Amino acid sequence: MKHTSRTSEERIDELSRHARVQIGPTRKRGRIECRVRPDAGGTRWRRRARSGAVALGLGLALGLVACRSALPPLKVVDEVDLDRYAGQWYEIASFPQRFQRGCVASEARYTRGDDGRIRVENACRDGSFDADWRRAEGVAWVTDSSESNAKLKVQFFWPFRGDYWIIELDPDYRYAVVGHPSRDYLWILSRTRAMDRRVYEELLARIAAHGFDPDRLSLTPQPGVAPWPPSAR
Repeated sequence: MKHTSRTSEERIDELSRHARVQIGPTRKRGRIECRVRPDAGGTRWRRRARSGAVALGLGLALGLVACRSALPPLKVVDEVDLDRYAGQWYEIASFPQRFQRGCVASEARYTRGDDGRIRVENACRDGSFDADWRRAEGVAWVTDSSESNAKLKVQFFWPFRGDYWIIELDPDYRYAVVGHPSRDYLWILSRTRAMDRRVYEELLARIAAHGFDPDRLSLTPQPGVAPWPPSAR
């Protein structure tokens, strides 16, 4: 049988068909988006997922690399003082994710270690302010230490890790915006559980300029903080 070489795009397409997911850029409102989402056969695939988990992970990784090429580079802040960035943060809003489903009172604590890495402690209440805490611990490290310290990797369990890029940061470190180059993950963080609405609206404009869709943001319920009127995202 004659052997024919295949391009990386063809291999990704084959992995996508076998895994029953769609990998690739899509168009929305005149711009290109990069998404990985299940097709109609996703439920059947999940039942067989365990045996092909490693191959699927590789396929998704390749697919995301290919998709990123369709997106403009994501700009980060010029400089991050990690000692000042460490400490307690509260989630004001985020793009909804499955791993945060049902979370309220979401918060994060970052602690610098002697080895230069950062201990990450995420927590949220499960469904209501009186519910038990859900916690996740991980580690983060800088990937651009020679530049701004704004690009990090975070890992909660081996071997999976993700990008944690600081794209907006208050000069006094009162708020921060963390995003992902795919534009599918976004968090607005604050040192307090409440954020001034004018500051939030200003951040929406900056987020849009980075190529994120502000309409996807969902405000995070925090105890003692009155919800904004429906006009606020």
